[in-house]
Amino acid sequence: MYDIKITIKKIVNNEELSKIYENEEFVKNPLNLCPVKVGMTFISKNGLKPKNFVCDSAWYDLLPYIEKLSNGIFNLYDGWMKDPKSAMVSCSDGFRPVIYYLEVIE
Repeated sequence: MYDIKITIKKIVNNEELSKIYENEEFVKNPLNLCPVKVGMTFISKNGLKPKNFVCDSAWYDLLPYIEKLSNGIFNLYDGWMKDPKSAMVSCSDGFRPVIYYLEVIE
């Protein structure tokens, strides 16, 4: 089984959607916001969530790709990625999606 390096590449902020749809009271509590920063890295061993990976929701978005890559199933996008042992995936947060780069560690 391969280890997978997870790197945060970008955090998008959809301010116009937030202003229209997001509950302002919810986001006033900093515990409700994603604490990650661009450049942070995590290592998934044996397809498992790293202990320091704090967002369960994002983990479940990444998990199908982590499972495939860690089990040696490559070229997930049929040639879209330059490196067939990688994937670019985002979490499903519509207000502030985090974009992750997943890559096999050899």
